[in-house]
Amino acid sequence: MVKKRIPIRNHSAESALFMRRTLVIFIAIVIAIGVLISNLYYLQITSFEKYQTRSNDNRISVQTISPNRGLIYDRNGIIIAENRPVYNLQVIVNKTENLDENILELQKLLALTDQEIKNFNEQNRYARSFKAIIIRQQLSEKEVALFSVNQHRFKGFSIQANLKRFYPFADTFTHALGYIAKINSADLRRIEKRGESARYRATEYIGKLGIEKYYEDLLHGEPGQRQVEVDSWGKVIRTLSFTPPIPGKDIILNLDVKLQLKAQQLLGENRGSVVILDANTGGVLSLVSSPSYDPNLFVQGISQREYQALLQSKDRPLINRATQGRYPPASTIKPQMALLALDASVITEQTEIFDPGWWIVPNSKRRFRDWKQWGHGTVDVHKAIEQSCDTFFYQTAYKTGIDRMSPFMKKFGFGNYSGLDIGEETKAIMPSREWKKARFNEQWYDGDTISVGIGQGYWTVTPIQLTKATAILARKGKVIEPHMLQSIISGESTFTPTREAQKPIQLKDDHYWEVALDAMYAVTNKKAGTADKAFVGTSYSVAGKSGTAQVVNIKENESYDADSMKERHRDNAMFVAFAPFKEPEIVASVVLENAGGGSSHAAPIVRSLFDEYFKNTSPSPATQSLGL
Repeated sequence: MVKKRIPIRNHSAESALFMRRTLVIFIAIVIAIGVLISNLYYLQITSFEKYQTRSNDNRISVQTISPNRGLIYDRNGIIIAENRPVYNLQVIVNKTENLDENILELQKLLALTDQEIKNFNEQNRYARSFKAIIIRQQLSEKEVALFSVNQHRFKGFSIQANLKRFYPFADTFTHALGYIAKINSADLRRIEKRGESARYRATEYIGKLGIEKYYEDLLHGEPGQRQVEVDSWGKVIRTLSFTPPIPGKDIILNLDVKLQLKAQQLLGENRGSVVILDANTGGVLSLVSSPSYDPNLFVQGISQREYQALLQSKDRPLINRATQGRYPPASTIKPQMALLALDASVITEQTEIFDPGWWIVPNSKRRFRDWKQWGHGTVDVHKAIEQSCDTFFYQTAYKTGIDRMSPFMKKFGFGNYSGLDIGEETKAIMPSREWKKARFNEQWYDGDTISVGIGQGYWTVTPIQLTKATAILARKGKVIEPHMLQSIISGESTFTPTREAQKPIQLKDDHYWEVALDAMYAVTNKKAGTADKAFVGTSYSVAGKSGTAQVVNIKENESYDADSMKERHRDNAMFVAFAPFKEPEIVASVVLENAGGGSSHAAPIVRSLFDEYFKNTSPSPATQSLGL
């Protein structure tokens, strides 16, 4: 057997190989250290500010703080819209670990309802994961305490304390104040269009109707900001900086709580409205629409069932009848019609006609009946207003014509917005030839003019327009603009906005005002007046005018029989009045839907409201010295 040859080791070659490998490794280490140093330099020096900001974002949170909404007071300092503290249970989803399990545990702990869980899941589907989502609103003190002692079990869940709008008088001021509710997509579009997204970043609510919407800019305020350091659980460790929010401004309205409550009580279950104005300033002392609803439902988040019930109610509680209800003015506008006829020289103060109970259009057989079947006999303008003689105004309207009637009545505000500082208002209709042609593509007929002459036909008004027109009449042509805002509270000072003076209505002879006003005084004070019984024994003097507006047409050979008609086909009762007679302080209108005669139903309500207003006021010298 031949033995293998054992090679002789070349130590020099091995040493050279080792050195080469060592050099390669050394170079690789040097390169790696160089890369490491380079990265450290990049991170620590070059990109220091960038990564410091990102690091701070993980531990520093910037929170926008919602401002407190401004309060609303009545003219006597009684609060009618306030903010009350509430506690909401909320969660930031990306801070939780086992969301579904936590919700199930909370359902047992706080008895969360299926609807609350459903609402949460719906919000969670669209909300950003870092934005707080409310699970339950308005926790009781017991629920707050119960969650607080168990909060360590619910990472990412917390109780948020904030102020929530509350209307202490519930449905009494709804159609005047309106309400606030959660911001929806339509609101967001309007906010973004105005460039106010930052202002509403921390706000969930916005004014939806009435004063709350009209004066949103005043009431909302400006948000603040707080920079805080938080731990990994999202719990605040300390506050780094704080910019306080600027609360919304408080406002004082002309509304009077006592008058408002009285008006609501007097309307009762009737469908209708009450509007009361300060005769000198135009300040709205009362604005009630019946039926109403509780605005707190919308602040809390009204259910679909509750909203549908309001929406589908045949009594239409969502409609503000005082500003959106459209009614034929009926005989309440006869004083203005008399003014026009006098000013246009169609009649004089001595003009008389004989009223047999009907009037026929010249050269026709069409007969227009008076409300009094056997007529009023010989009638002049004073008696025509006092006893509300239709026949006199049929003839007067025919001779005056629609081309003079329409522009004259527009001077009193008919057919236009009243100027009231809420957005929910309609112009109603002051008809004209042009209006009928545009609306129906028909010409104007004499019969149209006759109907308009007694406040029927195409002519419709809103109660706020009717009250404004009566105030202008009471002030002998001085035009006032109805408004609810009295003053604005800013810090320690109170600011009362100035209002632009309106151009007065000028007549050829100022005596014509006295003719119409004296006749209105006779309506409420003379035995033959249509509303004399309602104002017997007052300590103040009153002038007014009743109206009974047809809802459905009565044929020429038919007679009106309320008992045989459907309730909603019966006439509307209307009454306008002002007091005291010589120096008016207060003007009111009452409209009762389907209630019948204005003198018997609406006038007593005006009497009670005036009694409420004057009960702490002794008779004025003007009242005591009346010789009428």
